[in-house]
Amino acid sequence: MGEIKPLAAPEIITFGCRLNTYESEVIRGHAMAAGMTNAVIINTCTVTNEAERQARQAIRKARRDHPDAKIIVTGCAAQTNPEQFTKMPEVDQILGNQEKLEPQSFGLEQSERVQVNDIMSAEETAGHLIEGFDGRARAFLQIQNGCNHRCTFCIIPYGRGNSRSVPLGAIVDQARSLTQNGYKEFVLTGVDITAYGEDIPGTPTLGQMCRRLLAPVPGIARLRLSSLDPVEVDDDLWRLIETEPRLMPHLHISLQSGDDMVLKRMKRRHLRDDVYRFVEKARSLRPDVVFGADIIAGFPTETDEMAANSVKLIEECDITYLHVFPYSARPGTPAAKMPQVLGDIRKSRAAVLRVAGDANLARFLQQLVGTEQSVLVENETTGRTTHYAPVDFGFNAASGEIINVFVESSDGIKLFARPLELSKTV
Repeated sequence: MGEIKPLAAPEIITFGCRLNTYESEVIRGHAMAAGMTNAVIINTCTVTNEAERQARQAIRKARRDHPDAKIIVTGCAAQTNPEQFTKMPEVDQILGNQEKLEPQSFGLEQSERVQVNDIMSAEETAGHLIEGFDGRARAFLQIQNGCNHRCTFCIIPYGRGNSRSVPLGAIVDQARSLTQNGYKEFVLTGVDITAYGEDIPGTPTLGQMCRRLLAPVPGIARLRLSSLDPVEVDDDLWRLIETEPRLMPHLHISLQSGDDMVLKRMKRRHLRDDVYRFVEKARSLRPDVVFGADIIAGFPTETDEMAANSVKLIEECDITYLHVFPYSARPGTPAAKMPQVLGDIRKSRAAVLRVAGDANLARFLQQLVGTEQSVLVENETTGRTTHYAPVDFGFNAASGEIINVFVESSDGIKLFARPLELSKTV
C-alpha cells in the first residue's frame, strides 16, 4: 500500500438538501481562511435513519482513507443527536448548525470537541458571500432557514431552529457576486421558503422578494424555487409564474401525502383538494408548467386505501418528478409514537409510487421529442432543460453555459439531443 499523503485542502462531504450545499461552501471558505489543510468535514442530514447511517459510514471511510486528518462532523444530525458522533472514535470535533457558519469554529487552535448550542436561540441567517459551488453548474441562494411549523414526522425544526429570513439586500449582493463569477441559473433555498419575510421589517412575501431580486440582477437567466407549500403561495408569486420567463416552469410541491386523514395526522397545512387547486391554477397561468413533489410512503396508520389515494393524486395531477421517501421514524417526533406500518409494506408502497412517477416522467419526456430546448450544461455532455428534464447531447460544451439543442429521442429516463447551435443563448 502506497504512502498516504495529507490533504492539501479541506475535503467537504455534503449530505441532504440544497441548503446544506450552500452552507458547505460557507464552511469551505471559513476552513480555507483559517488555514486548515489536512481535514475532512462531513455536513450531515437527519431527515431519515438512512441519511444518518450514510453519514456514519462516510466518517469511517474518511478515517480509513485519511488516518492523520482532522475529522469534523456538523449539520442537522450533529445538531439533533451529537451523542451518536461523540461515541465514534473517528470523530475529532462536532459542530452544531449555527457553529458551522461561524469563522471562529475553524482553525488549529480549536480544542473543544463538542460545540453544539441551542439552535432555537438562533436569530440570524448566514450573512456570508460565497464565490461559487465546487463542481456545480448552478448556484444556490439561501433566502431563509428554519421552520415555525411542527409536522408530526419532522425533526428538521430541531436541527434548524425557527424560521429566519435573509434580508433582500444580502440576497441581491450574493446573486450579483455569483453572476459575476459566471453563474446563470439560481435555486432559491431554505427550509420553508414560502415563510419568507414573516420575520423581517415590511414582511415581504416570497413573490415580492423574487420580483425585487430579478429586477436589479439581469444576470440571472434562470430562477428556480425549492419546495413550495401549496396553500402558502402569495399573489405576487402567482403573477411571476404567469408573466416572468426567467422563473422556470418547474414547481416542486411539499406534498407528503395524497390522503386527507394522513395529511391531518402529519399536521400539514394543506389537504388533498388544495393540491388539485394549486396544480390547476398554475397550469391555467402557465400551461407548460411541470411539477415535482416529495411524498412519504407508509406514514403511521396509513391503510391501503390511504396509500391508493396518494397514487391517484400523483396520476391525476401528473406529477413529473417524484421524490419518494419510505417513512422513517425520528425519535422525539409525535409520529414516532403512532402505530407504525411494517417496514416491508412501506417499501412496497414506495415502489408503487415510484412506478407511477416514472410513468409520468416517461410520458412527459416523450412529449419533448422533436422540440427545441434550452439547456443548462452541467457536465460537458449533459444538462437540464427549463422544465428540469435531463438531457444527454453527446458533444462537449462548457459547464454552466446555456445552449440550444434539438431533442431526437428519449429512453423514458432522459432525453437525447443534438446541437441546434453551439453558441450560448444568453
